Amino acid sequence: MRESELEEKFRALVRKAGGKAYKFVSPGNAGVPDRIAVLPGGRIGFAELKRPGEKARKLQGLRLEELRRLGCCVAVVDSMEGAEAFVEQVRRLEPANREGRLFEELVNRNPSGRRRL
Repeated sequence: MRESELEEKFRALVRKAGGKAYKFVSPGNAGVPDRIAVLPGGRIGFAELKRPGEKARKLQGLRLEELRRLGCCVAVVDSMEGAEAFVEQVRRLEPANREGRLFEELVNRNPSGRRRL
């Protein structure tokens, strides 16, 4: 299976889980993972997609390790089984929105507690 085929199937799998799989491009930061998977509840994971049996390049591995040390869910995915396991791992993460309030609500409040426009 080509990497592009796996990427297409990965995106469909994330969509089926109710999420989005954004292409991750970060100018000036080579080696970032291919996709950011965002699932309901603010659950986020970073996936480097490869052909079956292919490994991440050295710089890609360093970027994945940086994200892992920051507490992110990361994986090198080289098969549909790996993609399914990754999506399940992200799905099981603690919700990012534990207090039931949206981050946007917090950002859009001024010190008096009233909403900004």
